[in-house]
Amino acid sequence: MVGNIIGTIIFGAVIGVLARLVIPGKQAMGWVITVVLGIIGALIGYWVWEGLLGKGDTGGIDWIRWIISIAAAAVLSLGYTAMTSKNRV
Repeated sequence: MVGNIIGTIIFGAVIGVLARLVIPGKQAMGWVITVVLGIIGALIGYWVWEGLLGKGDTGGIDWIRWIISIAAAAVLSLGYTAMTSKNRV
């Protein structure tokens, strides 16, 4: 149980950082928000991969699941940046 939670946090941190790397420009968010959005993006990636596409565990590295997770976290990061931006019109 504790190992799963720690693994999810680490996986979320990696996904969050990778998502911020693919977004051009500067994002005004700290590392805690990056990890939280990465975890949510990872959970969305798992849900899409297993729930909608029905792929499940393939026994190897699921690159498409990683890409889906990074894309979801990037969209969440863009949304967070748009909602918290001080320069909104």
